[in-house]
Amino acid sequence: MNPVLFSVEDNFTLTEAGKKNLQNLSETFKCHIISLKPDLKTQKKVMVKSFEKYGKPTWFIDRLIYSYPFAMALKFNTPLLVYGENVSYEYGGGDCKETPSAKEIFLNGVASDLDLNEFVDDEISLQDLQLFFNPAKDDIEKLDPIYLSYYVKWNSYANYIFAKNRGFTDLQDEWKRSHCAENFDQIDTIGYILHAWMKYPKFGHAMASDYASRFVRYGLLSREQAITIVKEKDHKLDNKCVEDFCRLTGMSKEKFWAIIEKHYNTDLFYKNEFGEFKLKNELS
Repeated sequence: MNPVLFSVEDNFTLTEAGKKNLQNLSETFKCHIISLKPDLKTQKKVMVKSFEKYGKPTWFIDRLIYSYPFAMALKFNTPLLVYGENVSYEYGGGDCKETPSAKEIFLNGVASDLDLNEFVDDEISLQDLQLFFNPAKDDIEKLDPIYLSYYVKWNSYANYIFAKNRGFTDLQDEWKRSHCAENFDQIDTIGYILHAWMKYPKFGHAMASDYASRFVRYGLLSREQAITIVKEKDHKLDNKCVEDFCRLTGMSKEKFWAIIEKHYNTDLFYKNEFGEFKLKNELS
């Protein structure tokens, strides 16, 4: 094979690890990388709107991560399109069936369809959102998208060790993220990981729960150790992440936290005497 890699930049602040890993990926595996740097004006406006209404701060980027490779594979006539893991099957979701085909990748909830007309205004047209096409309706039969996880047992920690042995750089010496239980996943930029933390106010668990659970399944932690990590970290949205998101969007912190508060699920949370949201039923 002579693969070409398609990537989407998110316009947040790059970590030093992120810079090194992109270069290492190209050099170590001798691959061309075609990267999309999205229209920043449209990105800012769509991110603010999707954050306010749906609690999906990076939907703009997440949608492009799925739709852009489809568009480029059609353009370059490279029908074999390889994605990593099937998100719903590996981590949970409504479409949680194991399948080799990634033709239904947009059903996983991360980049699910939103009505694009919601984002159209005096400054944003449908043409500005043209890369958000639905591959199920646009020439998908010309492509053969697959999940690598169907053919290779998917283990996040084993994947990390595999990559580290081939030059991958983690965040060990750069940034200890307050709401994460590891230092190697979604580390390219600073503000992007807000999207994964947003599961916490909605569902009562977030990135620390995700990885602590996996580490228990992998035999790397006991359940008791995992519970300690979750209680310490799950709720602690990292300050650098907040700063970077607000910097990019131009949003004030007051507005940011007001939006966060609006998305707390009151079936799961209550406010204590200090105005803090606390889980009604803590993990035990």
